[in-house]
Amino acid sequence: MKRYKYIVGFFLVFALFSCEKTTIETDFEGLMKSSILDYLIENETEYSSFLSILEKGGIDKMLTAQNPGALGYTLFLPDNDAVNEFIQQRPEFSSLTDLLNDEEYVNALSRYHVLTNMFHTNEFPFGAFSDPTLSEDYLTVSFYAETDTSYYKINNQAVVSKRNIEFSNGYIHVIESMLNPSVYTSYEWLAQNPEYSIFKEAVDMTGIAPFIDFNLKDPDLQYSQPVTVLVEPDKIYQKYGINTASELAQKISPLNNDYTNNSNPFYNFMAYHVLNNMMFIDDFEGVSSNYNTYSDTPLSIDGSGLDIAINKGKTVFDTVVVETDTTFIDYLGFLYDESNVTTQSGAIHMIDRIMEQQNPSRLRATFQFNEEPYINELRRSIGTFQIEEEDKGFLTRLDWDGADLYFIRESEESEASNDDYLQINGDFTITYTIPRIVPGNYNVILRAQSYNSANAVVQVFIDGKKIGNMADLTRGGSAGQPFQSIVMGSISFNEYKEHLIEIKPIVPGKMDWDYIRFDPI
Repeated sequence: MKRYKYIVGFFLVFALFSCEKTTIETDFEGLMKSSILDYLIENETEYSSFLSILEKGGIDKMLTAQNPGALGYTLFLPDNDAVNEFIQQRPEFSSLTDLLNDEEYVNALSRYHVLTNMFHTNEFPFGAFSDPTLSEDYLTVSFYAETDTSYYKINNQAVVSKRNIEFSNGYIHVIESMLNPSVYTSYEWLAQNPEYSIFKEAVDMTGIAPFIDFNLKDPDLQYSQPVTVLVEPDKIYQKYGINTASELAQKISPLNNDYTNNSNPFYNFMAYHVLNNMMFIDDFEGVSSNYNTYSDTPLSIDGSGLDIAINKGKTVFDTVVVETDTTFIDYLGFLYDESNVTTQSGAIHMIDRIMEQQNPSRLRATFQFNEEPYINELRRSIGTFQIEEEDKGFLTRLDWDGADLYFIRESEESEASNDDYLQINGDFTITYTIPRIVPGNYNVILRAQSYNSANAVVQVFIDGKKIGNMADLTRGGSAGQPFQSIVMGSISFNEYKEHLIEIKPIVPGKMDWDYIRFDPI
């Protein structure tokens, strides 16, 4: 399986890099006393071109100091050959001088190579870094393990050739190619890459381009929700004898050519490829969940096995027989080498088969306010943040009255799930519109802090219907486990739609709300 290569590769990479770590630290002994910029100046013969880019971008001096918002910085550093190659590949630049004269671009280019926190390779994800670059973009990492070499690749563009050069204010990782900043929306990225022409043409035919053609950096779209697009490359369609989007439309919707109608099968086929929120490969790992799409059907992705499986168990695509062992390939997979593409609209991943809609099974669904980009922005920092009345305009799913609302992000030692929760104190009402959930019967689980005599006693309503008994948040927890999962009762959902959660106190007091969960019965 393709996924197996990455898991084995990770441990091989870790072992190889661990062996080399001592050599690297020995080669650069004493650098901890100097800064990132000191190293560039001392090695100007190798890095003078990028040093000029940092100077022109106005961030060179920043790399002499500590990062006030984190432990340090991480610089992905191209040498002079990498910069020259980058310029040769860009027709708008004939020389380094030309590039430096484009002030706006150089500002973005220099900042795109610097993360706002320090990352050793042992902390590299298989997906996006948790902290953005100085340009407020997210870089991704892929692991590759071949027979005689193992390496990291940033943004599927640049191999890391020297790792973990440590300084007083962060790390340098030398890369073999300069990173090309993501300036395209997901739609524009597809248009720029002809190997995805069938998918892009199908986007045009169905009219779903607005779902994937927006720039999160647009001030008018502040705190908009990014998307994840799953794309079949042309080679996948061609494998099944499909060479144009019109042929694909005929396969999916042979009796109805009103493709822009949201009830049309082809429209829903394409909208099924667009997921709410931005997710990378490592976000799917270890999780089995239904993900909401822009179609009338959620998508099932199971990351609990060696391979990340899409719509597992719905269709048998292939049978593999090795001696006496028979394996049924009953899922779609990711093309890992081509995935983890970042754009100004979110993320793009490539898949290995044509992904038709399937009715998913009911799975546990946990909702922790991740659908609110404004809340996700607060998650970047540890602390207590009051959400002001004027901030309500940035929120699409949360509302409250009767008391002040706070978002609290604690350290990794927190007992709260994902180390964060909402806090409200008084005679309040708080509502949360959760995304669509597969119809069926569920137990409703409220997770909240239940170890404080000043806490509230609350009642939960869903779509205006009272759920079970009250929850007494003054008891049930302990000093070691203050947050408790409380079974509120059961509910039956008959439609695949959003639902309104409303919580009111019977006895006013404080509520630290971690999440609400639905367990299939």
